[in-house]
Amino acid sequence: MVKRSRIIAFLLVVILLGSTMGITTSGILKNIKLGLDLQGGFEVLYEVSPAKKGQKIDKETLASTAEALDRRINVLGVSEPTIQIEGENRIRVQLAGVTDQNEAREILSTQANLTFRDANDRVMMDGTDLAENGASQTFDENGAPSVSLKLKSAEKFKNVTEEIVKMAPDNYLVIWLDFEEGKDSFKTEVTKENPKFLSAPTVREIFNQNTVSIVGSFTAEEAQELASLLNAGALPVKLTEVYSTSVGAKFGEQALNETILAGIIGIAIIYLFMLVYYRFPGFIATVTLSIYIYLVLLVFDWMNGVLTLPGIAALILGVGMAVDANIITYERIREEIKVGKSIKSAFQAGSKGSFTSILDSNLTTILTAAVLFYFGTSSIKGFATMLLVSILLSFITAVFGSRLFLGLWVNSGFLNKKASWFGVKKSAIKDIAENYDTLDLPTRWDRFDFVKVRKLFFVISGALIALGLILILVFRLNLSIDFSSGTRIEVLSDKSLTTEQVEAAFEKQDIDIDDITLSGENNEMASARMKGVLSKDEIAELKSAFHDQFGTDPSVSTVSPTVGKELAKDGVIALIIASIGIIIYVTVRFEFAMAVAAIASLIHDAFFMVAFFSITRLEVDLTFIAAVLTIIGYSINDTIVTFDRMRENLQKKKRLKTFEDIADVVNVSVRQTLTRSVNTVFTVLITVVAMILFGSESILNFNIALLVGLITGVYSSIFIATNLWVVLKARELKKKGTIKTVKEKKKYSDEPQV
Repeated sequence: MVKRSRIIAFLLVVILLGSTMGITTSGILKNIKLGLDLQGGFEVLYEVSPAKKGQKIDKETLASTAEALDRRINVLGVSEPTIQIEGENRIRVQLAGVTDQNEAREILSTQANLTFRDANDRVMMDGTDLAENGASQTFDENGAPSVSLKLKSAEKFKNVTEEIVKMAPDNYLVIWLDFEEGKDSFKTEVTKENPKFLSAPTVREIFNQNTVSIVGSFTAEEAQELASLLNAGALPVKLTEVYSTSVGAKFGEQALNETILAGIIGIAIIYLFMLVYYRFPGFIATVTLSIYIYLVLLVFDWMNGVLTLPGIAALILGVGMAVDANIITYERIREEIKVGKSIKSAFQAGSKGSFTSILDSNLTTILTAAVLFYFGTSSIKGFATMLLVSILLSFITAVFGSRLFLGLWVNSGFLNKKASWFGVKKSAIKDIAENYDTLDLPTRWDRFDFVKVRKLFFVISGALIALGLILILVFRLNLSIDFSSGTRIEVLSDKSLTTEQVEAAFEKQDIDIDDITLSGENNEMASARMKGVLSKDEIAELKSAFHDQFGTDPSVSTVSPTVGKELAKDGVIALIIASIGIIIYVTVRFEFAMAVAAIASLIHDAFFMVAFFSITRLEVDLTFIAAVLTIIGYSINDTIVTFDRMRENLQKKKRLKTFEDIADVVNVSVRQTLTRSVNTVFTVLITVVAMILFGSESILNFNIALLVGLITGVYSSIFIATNLWVVLKARELKKKGTIKTVKEKKKYSDEPQV
């Protein structure tokens, strides 16, 4: 009997959720903050050093500096800036959406220490005597721009002017503005030893008031900027740029549109695949995947997270990974149906049997994402955050959401005797059910002996690794400025560009470029690199000139040698820690032999990604490290599903007495999980390929790295990790003297014999 109430409940829940999503999605998307790579803006990492002898840079100093920078940012009118203290002497500032990046740079780092001195250069008052927001741009009696100052204490100003009057005929109140070493904001030649002279009025009477005007040869803009700097307060330390990146608004807009288009195409193909291959459960998967995407955006909004370009890539990639849990469950349910169980029993057994695989694979991926978050910086940290949120929510929606929705239909009785709705042919069920259980099911891969050909794959991988090592030594890696230091400039034009045209533009700015790469459909984008690090003033001039010539602000990134070395070191440490964590987890959950085999296959995958980038001369940047760690998480995910099935088959055998027992466990387990492995890697590949073909040029190398890693990852999970386990278990059996049969000697003559 069909219980229609459960079907009605499903429809009501879906309609309610769909309506909620439809009404609120637009608001959520508007609330989510976009990173500077999606809306333009700039990011700078300052190294904080003492402004005077004996000064110590401690937590309080860093905090007060961050507060001063925040006050200056308020002057710019930037909403929700990000200011982070990093390590013992660095502060990172991110300003997304700032319209005038050159002005922002000047406002942030320019020292504006106002001092009032007597004729003997003795400081009588300084900027700390100003009232809060006490500086304003005004005009003098002649209509010339000036700066009006409101002081905290009229009494103090009275005492100062009283002392100045007594110094007649040298009764001058000299007003100076000390700037940081280098060029100031007012286009005049200033050095550290020669601060900017503003004015030196003669004081003939004592002023019992708290206001004073600074009159000089200002323009209105210069007077306003000076007032803003004074209101923001003097910086208590010296700031040195060690890393910076700026993205033009047009770059960000284009990247956002392209990545969203790629995501829509990739997700649509995944939905189609799930519907065609898994039938009704595939329909349930499309419903829960839609909810999953909505929840990821909702949670990210609640977290007040900043959505970056790599973050969107993580969301799209997360859809492919979210499908994985559905596929594991559906494959298990299909196995139970094939051995003759009812739809309801198959659903219960399949859901229960798939839980440990899903849990283990998700936890290991979370481990690598957490390592990436801890060691990542800037947009990479945003990628890791989105990946963590995606993994957690995919687990919730797949394990609980999909099972709840599918369970309503199964328990309603509507799907009874509808095995075809699960993609299982009725004609095959009876014959299979009479002769097999789920661990003995025949598969389309039964004619393949994966253990017998292990040496062939070991030789292939070994030869490729040796060749890769040679090529890496010869070609080395094409390191980006993230690791090698230097400056990268990206130019976007409405018209096609030529190398000669771009070179000429840099020559006009007296900038020596090492290489120029054109990209885009019509070569409308150019990327140039140079070894040196441009100063903020050189960047300002470059932006102004290129905006006039090409119509948009270029994107400029600079990395100092110190930061480049640190990023490379952190990347290596992240890989090592992730590997150690996986060894510990797999050892605890499975066994040490499986952990060693898993790590060996992960190193295998990472090496092939490195070798591929070396041979193709693709640029290795920070996102490459993110891609490697992502693949490590995904590859171990795939390997663990196979190991989980091996664990089930090992429990069935109880003991491994012969090498053939080991081979049978591996062959049967790989055959039973191979369809799932192929389907899951296919769904993730869909999203990656879509991002390569239709996504932003800015993360093209990241997506290529993922593509290479996914292919090598599924290869190593099937042919390397499992067969390495075979070798390790064979050695264990040899020590115990348990390999005895003649049959083994004929079929596996290359194995150690006793």
